Amino acid sequence: MKRFLRRHKDRIVGTITGFDRVLFRGTLRSINYCSGFEIFLSSQRVLLKNFSPFARQLAQEISEHAQAFAAERGRPYKYLNSPSLAKEQLAREIMEQDQLSEGLVCVFASVEPCHTITVRGDRQTKQLVLRAEERQCKHLYFYFLDREFGLLHVRLQTWFPFTMQVCINGRRWLANKLKRAGISFVQHDNTFTHIGDCQRAQQFLDQLTRRNLSRWLNSLTKQISPLARHPEWKLHGYYWSYRNVEMATDIMFHEADNLALLYPSLLQHAMLVCNSTDVLRFLGRRVRSTFDGEITSNLKRVEGLRIKHWVEENSIKMYDKAGSVLRIETTINNPRRFKVYRKTTLHGQARMGWISLRKGVVDTTRLVQIARAANERYLEALAVVGEPTPSHRLLDPVSRPVQQHGRRYRALQPVSPQDSKLFEVICAGQFLLHGFRNKDLRDRLSLPGESEDHRLTLRITRKLQLLRAHGLIFKVAKTHYYRITKKGHDVMATAINFRAADIALLAA
Repeated sequence: MKRFLRRHKDRIVGTITGFDRVLFRGTLRSINYCSGFEIFLSSQRVLLKNFSPFARQLAQEISEHAQAFAAERGRPYKYLNSPSLAKEQLAREIMEQDQLSEGLVCVFASVEPCHTITVRGDRQTKQLVLRAEERQCKHLYFYFLDREFGLLHVRLQTWFPFTMQVCINGRRWLANKLKRAGISFVQHDNTFTHIGDCQRAQQFLDQLTRRNLSRWLNSLTKQISPLARHPEWKLHGYYWSYRNVEMATDIMFHEADNLALLYPSLLQHAMLVCNSTDVLRFLGRRVRSTFDGEITSNLKRVEGLRIKHWVEENSIKMYDKAGSVLRIETTINNPRRFKVYRKTTLHGQARMGWISLRKGVVDTTRLVQIARAANERYLEALAVVGEPTPSHRLLDPVSRPVQQHGRRYRALQPVSPQDSKLFEVICAGQFLLHGFRNKDLRDRLSLPGESEDHRLTLRITRKLQLLRAHGLIFKVAKTHYYRITKKGHDVMATAINFRAADIALLAA
């Protein structure tokens, strides 16, 4: 990321990285599965044959409480015929019409799909059993104008297991923090085109990622939670987890023209040069032969032109916003695809180890690290892209012999089959993070059965010395690893793109 910012520092106003849209899910874990729910019904002395009237009564009670909650505050309660209606837009219109500054805005009711537990008959045993299934039920949307987060909503499922959902926007939270701190800014929707003090703005966003979100969520939902009216249930509180997290890096340019000149080249590079291996590395995933997931990339017009790369449920995308802002955004829908180093129990013994990341807000710190690193790796890959530059300015200097430590090294042939093949291997995505070794190149450049040949090792060593003499790579101190220099990125990417270019486009 630093290389990208250095390369375009004359055009960039500032940059910030932090939460954009975050969707939390609240679950009552003890009744979120059939056996636990059966224990709950037994504790309430509810037979399975009486479950339906019991559940309907509670659903009616929750709906009536929502209507009373809105009426006490003089706010509208409205049933929506279609779940596809833009609820936030309707709430915003009500907020602006009534000129609200804080508190409840409105309550919407809508029938939507949900995950629930219900009673079904088992044909084999001829008995009633509990089943978890997808069905439809009424959901209640409580829209609040929060002093910190601005407009947000809480969604409550009126049927067991009463799942909740809370949606916040980190950019709105930042806008309120900047106002209170007296820092000037220009905002378009949830995008900042200018911030008077980007360093303090980044400090504010970092505060949000370290906040005790579970406590705040419990405080927000306390008044509408069914647990508040049923202490006899003796259930633990809601367990809060991430359903969807968007971590966005915004790079603000001085002028829209600056970004407009650069953006087409960034799109072309992301679409044509970045392959599936690169996408895996951007999202911190290891390249394994056993990987059987799906990796996709697509280009779409959303506000501006947007390119999005998917690795299974998670994604990273790039798009231009408000004309002068370049946004790189990592979206995590399934945190379990990643690892966290923490205490675990193996064979009855406590130990530290890398295990799957939890969905709960307890692993927020690690989740933020993963998403931020993904954005930075993506920008690092784009650092080789700049304004249109004649290729000879990059390729001519390395096409001449050089002298180093009294030794003469031959000229490179950047577009020859031999040297370009070496460039392609070195620029592969799996070497972007940690660099590459002599052995890595042997495995990819050798013929079958040749990788252990001592002569091949020496030949690769001479190639590495040649690239170091031309300043394309450097050796990491006290290791066997090499990494690509900025010059190396520019030269090798140019040579690779030149060989892959359509001759018709070059002749046009």
